[in-house]
Amino acid sequence: PLSPLPTLHIQYYCVLGSMLLLPRQRCISQAAAKIDVDFDYDGPLMKTEVPGPRSRELMKQLNGIQNAEAIHFFCNYEESRGNYLVDVDGNRMLDLYSQISSIPIGYSHPSLMKLLQQPQNLSTFVNRPALGILPPGNFAEKLKDSLLSVAPKGLNQVVTMSCGSCSNENAFKTIFMWYRNKERGHVGVTKEELETCMINQTPGCPDYSILSFMGGFHGRTMGCLAATHSKAIHKLDIPSLDWPMAPFPRLRYPLEEFVKENRQEEARCLEEVEDLIVKYRKKKKVVAGIIVEPIQSEGGDNHASDDFFRKLRDIARKHGCGFLVDEIQTGGGCTGKFWAHEYWGLDDPADVVSFSKKMMTGGFFHKEELRPNAAYRIFNTWMGDPSKNLLLAEVMNVIKREDLLNNATHAGKVLLTGLLDLQALYPHLISRARGRGTFCSFDAPNDATRTKLIAIARNKGVVLGGCGDRSIRFRPTLIFRDHHAHLFLNIFSDILADFK
Repeated sequence: PLSPLPTLHIQYYCVLGSMLLLPRQRCISQAAAKIDVDFDYDGPLMKTEVPGPRSRELMKQLNGIQNAEAIHFFCNYEESRGNYLVDVDGNRMLDLYSQISSIPIGYSHPSLMKLLQQPQNLSTFVNRPALGILPPGNFAEKLKDSLLSVAPKGLNQVVTMSCGSCSNENAFKTIFMWYRNKERGHVGVTKEELETCMINQTPGCPDYSILSFMGGFHGRTMGCLAATHSKAIHKLDIPSLDWPMAPFPRLRYPLEEFVKENRQEEARCLEEVEDLIVKYRKKKKVVAGIIVEPIQSEGGDNHASDDFFRKLRDIARKHGCGFLVDEIQTGGGCTGKFWAHEYWGLDDPADVVSFSKKMMTGGFFHKEELRPNAAYRIFNTWMGDPSKNLLLAEVMNVIKREDLLNNATHAGKVLLTGLLDLQALYPHLISRARGRGTFCSFDAPNDATRTKLIAIARNKGVVLGGCGDRSIRFRPTLIFRDHHAHLFLNIFSDILADFK
């Protein structure tokens, strides 16, 4: 059996460096009180450059089997704990990227390790059922304990999936079926529809579309790629669909200095949304749904005001479109609320909300009126994984017990405040610092500088990620505390001071 991880007593102090000699300079990270945590390391520990010799050898091995060019380094997950990722060369790094925003409560969390040791849970991890036809007896109960306990307002239906792409892909299908059922007046399907759908023709395969936004990312499957507009490499050589793409607001920072300009920019984008809906209806490619991220993540951490999203929801309702909120990267508490769209204060909830990453499993919530009207319409072999629902239920317990939503708000404030301080000191390296909770980012002057900063940080013991053309994004776990933010800021301030 797995033994519990030891408790470490950690104390952080401000790292004083050459920055203190600069004009206006103060210590970016103030001294932190002694803090006891259940598990974690006391800081980074670097033994080699990253990737080190063992990682490079493993890259060579894997590249003989598949294209391994995207790999950063190989990891030792047995030794990784809390906010720290350990690689196969023994380097211990503070991880502010957390597996592309997908680790909710840190590596090797004791509560999850304990869950795996309990005999009554073994069958759930050993046997993976085809949930759509042969679910375990406790499946409904476990969904109530996990996913339905955090269901977005107004959504009481949930469908589980295995990843973010298949979550959105099936959310699209759900919207199309709902829209078509409205159009036919909720009556039976015709013989012509049954016959024409088999040869990919109308009316059985209606020429519907999903409106998306430039800069959005919704997955790499065929339908999702038609709504994804973040990087060309995702879409190159893949046939796609004639679906409308609206501009997403490009806000100017600092926000308080550009209120008028940003309001005009959002109005311009909303007007274009309506124009596209009308244009595509005339083209007989009816917009059945609109998909949007609360913060465009892969596309560069692009934000819009809460009012923008409220008005977008109004447009969807006005034109009878399904309103799909993609919370795959923003969901799970990292913004300080469990769902980022809670900030919008919608009177009429979204019709569909998709999730994955920090939620341990994929899937989507939806209103009851979008419920498929027959078996096998939204279906695949596994339909998710009960073991992930079991893990998620325990993650929910930890979030509540440790008040991790408030922690994300507080630690995020420390992180963003520190980034703004660094931006004031190094405006040639940092601009447009922004964020909600720990979901923070800033822009580097160009991609080359961004890449260099990420590489230097990694060799100093900090894992960061990029997004968009030149942004660096922060995606720490929910157990990322104030002292982790202070630790990072001190390391990064030294990097910026020495950057050439």
